[in-house]
Amino acid sequence: MKTDAPALYRFESLTDFHRVFGLPKPLHPMVSFINIKEMKINPGALPPSIVLPFYKIAYKTDVCGRAKYGQNFYDFGEGGLVFTAPGQIFESPTGNSSSGYLLLVHPDFFLSHPLASAIKQYNFFSYAANEALHLSDKERSAIFTVFNIIEEELNSRIDHFSQDVLICQIELLLNYITRFYGRQFITRKPANNNLLQKIEDMLDNYFKDGRASESGVPTVQMLADNLGMSASYLSDMLRALTGENAQHHIQEKVIETAKEKLSTTSLSVSEIAFELGFEYPQSFSRLFKTKTNLSPLAFRQSFN
Repeated sequence: MKTDAPALYRFESLTDFHRVFGLPKPLHPMVSFINIKEMKINPGALPPSIVLPFYKIAYKTDVCGRAKYGQNFYDFGEGGLVFTAPGQIFESPTGNSSSGYLLLVHPDFFLSHPLASAIKQYNFFSYAANEALHLSDKERSAIFTVFNIIEEELNSRIDHFSQDVLICQIELLLNYITRFYGRQFITRKPANNNLLQKIEDMLDNYFKDGRASESGVPTVQMLADNLGMSASYLSDMLRALTGENAQHHIQEKVIETAKEKLSTTSLSVSEIAFELGFEYPQSFSRLFKTKTNLSPLAFRQSFN
């Protein structure tokens, strides 16, 4: 009986990763720095999708997703960084056209260090591939300085200081990335301001069309899916532009729509809650009071 080929390959270790891509054995069991040009990629040798048990930071010269507004690009073209967290599924590489570097770090490497939990707060590990960080020459130089230190440390004798030195450099790298993403949100501001209007229109139409009563209160994931971006990137982009995340923008639109209905219609609070997508009126009343310091009924009475 013929069995279907697996659609997904889960790498078990750094050694497994090095073996599959024809690389020498890793110099450290939990950290590896790889020149992509040295990887031997055999198209069709792997299933369409793969899963890594590591954090991956990849510098590539051919990253996609540069922001364009009108006829102008608002990103640098000096290559960029993409990221994945352990357990994420992504497409298998299909050829040797890319050039750049991979930093792979197993999460167990951070055990007993504060970075073990802190690294989960870096949202860019859940950004989509088209939300890459596009680097300027100076930013690229800073990233490569850290890469060089990590590579040199891995090529040196592993000793009691190795983990502390490597973690220190990885933390520095993560801080640089956070800083440079902040700059990217600023340089993309013309395009992102246009996106803000799209979000406003999308939420307006969602409530006007009655979709909320059928599908519930809009979610960050719903907005992100309709805009073609990851939920994490959407929230971080909005926070950089407005100081508030995507969930806050949704809640503000809910309250704005609720105020309109409370002040201009005779609908009951329960009916308004249902039209806004709430399963329970109490949940709506709680959010309304949190945001306005008034209950829905008290707000309505203030107009009489």
